Amino acid sequence: MDKQIQATIDEWKEKVTIPDLKEELDALIAADDEDKLFDAFYRSLEFGTAGLRGTLGVGTNRMNEYVVAQATKGVADYLNAHYENPTLALARDSRLKGEEFQKVAAGVLAANGVKVYVYPRIEPVPTLSFAVRYLGTSAGIVLTASHNPAPYNGYKVYNDNGGQIANEAADEISATIAKVNPFDVEIMDFDEAIEKGLVVWTPEEVLDNFIADVKKVSVPGFKAGEDYSVVYTPLNGTGMECVTRILKEIGVDKVSTVPEQENPDGHFPTCQYPNPEFREALELALKLADEVKPKLVVATDPDADRMGTAIPHDGEYVLISGNEMGVLLMDWLAQQAEKNGEDVKSKVAVTTIVSSTMPDALAKDWGFEVRRVLTGFKFIGDQIDQLKDAGEEDRYLVGFEESYGYLAGTHARDKDAIVATMLAVEMASDYAARGMDLYDAMEALYKKYGYYLNGTVNASFPGAAGADKMAALMKSLREEPLTEIAGYKVVGMTDFGTGPEMPRVGGLQKEAPQVLPAANVIEYRLEDDNKVIFRPSGTEPKVKAYLFSKGATRAESEAVRAKLQEAAEAILS
Repeated sequence: MDKQIQATIDEWKEKVTIPDLKEELDALIAADDEDKLFDAFYRSLEFGTAGLRGTLGVGTNRMNEYVVAQATKGVADYLNAHYENPTLALARDSRLKGEEFQKVAAGVLAANGVKVYVYPRIEPVPTLSFAVRYLGTSAGIVLTASHNPAPYNGYKVYNDNGGQIANEAADEISATIAKVNPFDVEIMDFDEAIEKGLVVWTPEEVLDNFIADVKKVSVPGFKAGEDYSVVYTPLNGTGMECVTRILKEIGVDKVSTVPEQENPDGHFPTCQYPNPEFREALELALKLADEVKPKLVVATDPDADRMGTAIPHDGEYVLISGNEMGVLLMDWLAQQAEKNGEDVKSKVAVTTIVSSTMPDALAKDWGFEVRRVLTGFKFIGDQIDQLKDAGEEDRYLVGFEESYGYLAGTHARDKDAIVATMLAVEMASDYAARGMDLYDAMEALYKKYGYYLNGTVNASFPGAAGADKMAALMKSLREEPLTEIAGYKVVGMTDFGTGPEMPRVGGLQKEAPQVLPAANVIEYRLEDDNKVIFRPSGTEPKVKAYLFSKGATRAESEAVRAKLQEAAEAILS
């Protein structure tokens, strides 16, 4: 074992007092499990714009109370350096140890003079983004690991506008964290902090106003048909309260919720991977749907910022992908804007460089503008801020990313499964009145614009050796560019590490071109409007290849995608 790593292990053995962590460390040492000890201590969890995320357990490379305290001390020092009398909004989802981590974070902030507003129960991520804006706090923290499996938890930091922090703030906080010894952090007792007024419960009016602002995005005069029904599952996460409230607000009374998944449970006993992108996570919802025969099945992930849907079509349930739902919402919201007499050509839709290119075709047809930003919803939120600063907030139409995140309205600066669920229900009801389901609506768009299909290939690179392999792979793709992929000639390449101009299509384009922040992403554009993008994950030891195929028919596009997938798997192997 490396001497420095061993010294860190020895310090933790001496100073850890939390019983479950002490027991785990003692067991690892007693078992002489060098591999597990190394993995737990060979590095510190990396703090970036996505905050922290890792498996629960003892060690510097795990999520635990000491790592949360260390990170929060870094955040507190950052806030005290940049704000006079800083304040912060704090929330958590249903993850294991979420309440313990929340109390640690609140105690550290209070000990450093930062007033903290704490939601009194678990709440969705978008309600934290909203709370920052509504309460005017200096920052926000939410304890969540999104849709990761049960052994994970995480820690996201938000800026004073309700969006996740930018690179510069993350770098400064990260540098501050590196100077903090996790065992030297002062933590005020949670009850003492409440007595001193340094920790206060977030007022109920904040959540009430969040629901009210979401409802403002509802279609004017919307009324679901009397027989319109929905099956909903929060996947044992945070969505239950807000989703059922907003559906009741818009008059959708026939909502059946999955009983096994209604209540918060960080063990996620009914599905190993609580991710609404995957059919496995929707199995219980689909089973209930077989009984109650709804028009739409909806699932939200544990922190309720992502939404997945299934549609009854020709006797089976068809899942709508994240890209397809984004395209459907974009087109339908343009329809609604036109009906309301708004100038659709002035609208701005925002998506990411790894999301479907089909919005480009919609933009050219409708006349609105599509802006493409880096992966991460904070970049979509930044575009809303720019429109707001120009007094043109009403130009914002919708933002989405391929990973099932959507935002309509400007009440938050992060993806919001609450507003997405509301709009998906309204959109599906509208199409049902026309004799169409959402699968039919998507097919109509495919036939009109072409079959823009997408796929992803994930390659895992665990541990220290894996990190080196990931770096070498991206360096090779950057410095020794491919000339063809799957037999398709490379006609263009963009290295987003150089900070290129933002890709934009259609619309007024009256603003000056924007330059994207540098990112470790490489795009290969291929002949016949096909494309492959390579990007390391920001939260997991993976490299993703994003596949983009286009064809005149579904079969043609699927055949191209299959060839791209095979080629990408070989490149990442």
